[in-house]
Amino acid sequence: MKDIKPLFDDCATTPLYIAGPCSAESREQTLAAARGVAQAGVKIFRAGVWKPRTKPGSFEGVGSEALEWIAEAKQSYGLHTLTEIATPEHLEEALRSGVDGVWIGARTTTNPFAMQEIADALRGVDTAVLIKNPVIPDVALWIGSIERVYNSGVRRLAAVHRGFGTYDMSVYRNSPQWSVPIELRRRLPELPLLSDPSHIGGSRRLVAMLAQEALDLGFDGLMIESHPTPDEALSDANQQITPESLAALVENLVWRRSATAKDGLRDFRLHIDSLDNRLLELLAERMGVAREIGEYKRAHSMAVVQQDRFNELLQAAETRAENMGLSRKFIHNIFSAIHEESVRQQVDEGCADTTK
Repeated sequence: MKDIKPLFDDCATTPLYIAGPCSAESREQTLAAARGVAQAGVKIFRAGVWKPRTKPGSFEGVGSEALEWIAEAKQSYGLHTLTEIATPEHLEEALRSGVDGVWIGARTTTNPFAMQEIADALRGVDTAVLIKNPVIPDVALWIGSIERVYNSGVRRLAAVHRGFGTYDMSVYRNSPQWSVPIELRRRLPELPLLSDPSHIGGSRRLVAMLAQEALDLGFDGLMIESHPTPDEALSDANQQITPESLAALVENLVWRRSATAKDGLRDFRLHIDSLDNRLLELLAERMGVAREIGEYKRAHSMAVVQQDRFNELLQAAETRAENMGLSRKFIHNIFSAIHEESVRQQVDEGCADTTK
């Protein structure tokens, strides 16, 4: 894929920012969101028209009418515009309205049949196409979707990491699993790689942190959801930020691209960084469970420390570690520290005193 082109010629520098509301809900809301995006210095405006929702009866977008509002926003504020498509019919309507590009969502990317239909409809079309990762963490499936679009002749192409569905208890809406997009980058180094911190976090308080984390991991840009009145949004209200917050976020992000693509250690370093981030996420999840256990113990007048239980876990962990080529002493020290922090978390939550 050495002939990949920038999405837009005047947006060829990195980092690349894309922003706008989850959904175009009304003409007034769409224009207000576009004005805020432009004032934040972002040149590419995104807004959903057709929204695939998990539950029937949820707001599924205004539909074709909203394309007129996006076209007006483009003309009024000089923005490039993007919207999501899931069918060839969506693509035809979007292009006819003057939209500058489209993105393909995680649910659609997961389905090779749907992707091939869209790829066939893209033949002979010069438009920007962004492909979000599949719902499941399958890099081969993601690459397959990208290749289908590339084989149709599209060269203004980018991948978007929006996290992966999970049943695990997590601080995130979608688990980042950074190692997956990093592996995509390793296999397709010429392809621009963006991150969607809004969908990963599921909460506006996490957007800035995740955005910086993505840039630190070498991503080429971000797709961020911004709504003029996010608490009133008809879809994904919790994860959208105001235009003012968007402007502050863009202003405060730090671009630290120090290693070059030719640096042989770069991929290893990024992989290590992603694993370290995952360790932190898992530790945060574990402490969340520990606090819930503390509440249960307090409700049932149980001591925080159950030493026999910890000894069993520690012995099992040391045995497994040895089988994996890890030092028993190393694992003993780590699990002891984790146990000590778990106890502290439970005590701080108001649990009964321990005999530790």
